[in-house]
Amino acid sequence: MIPGSLRSPGRKAARGDAEKPFWISYADLMTALMVLFLVALTVALLAITHEVSEAERQKKARDDDLQTFLLRLRVITERFPGLTLRGAAVDFGERARFETNSHRLNEAQMRLLREFVPQVLALARDPLGEKWLKRISVEGFADARGSYLHNLNLSLQRSQRVLCALLAPPGAPQALSDADRRSVHELFLVSGASFNALKNSPEESRRIELRLEFLEAGEAHPPSPAVSVEQDSRCPLDA
Repeated sequence: MIPGSLRSPGRKAARGDAEKPFWISYADLMTALMVLFLVALTVALLAITHEVSEAERQKKARDDDLQTFLLRLRVITERFPGLTLRGAAVDFGERARFETNSHRLNEAQMRLLREFVPQVLALARDPLGEKWLKRISVEGFADARGSYLHNLNLSLQRSQRVLCALLAPPGAPQALSDADRRSVHELFLVSGASFNALKNSPEESRRIELRLEFLEAGEAHPPSPAVSVEQDSRCPLDA
């Protein structure tokens, strides 16, 4: 046997190890990146699905609360014959109609407002009202006689006249409490619709409505103005 012809098995194994590639193959790299992409996409889809489900849950909770609130408002409205609740709007019907080209309310109409509105304000101060009620819009309407701008001003004066009745000073008959007058300042908004949304007759068209507006899910309440109930001792329409 020739010396040196014997090879150490250990040296052969070491050479085999040295010939193995150090870097992973391109295909393995792409596979790993694809797996990471799929994991990230799955996480993103789960997050989006959770957000949609939460938004739907909040919307359903809001709808349920508003349905309960409006049912309570309907009970209040039914105590006053002639008033009608349509959706979130209270139509006073013939109990608050105006004469042609007039924005005056008679004593019976003012008494009705001073009896009805405090009950609505009490509902606005219960937990559901405090949670969702945004504002109450007093909408005045006119018939089709006269120009659009004239009737727009007239319908606005009619809605203002409602606030005059509600903000009357303590000496007036059935005047609202200071707390209710303050709530009127905070919640009520006047608007005029001219002869839009006409009724079947001119008499029916000369009317007022209270329209309740509610917050959307996640919407914050607007800041409450700092008001003094003593500043309304006289309605400017009486001047």
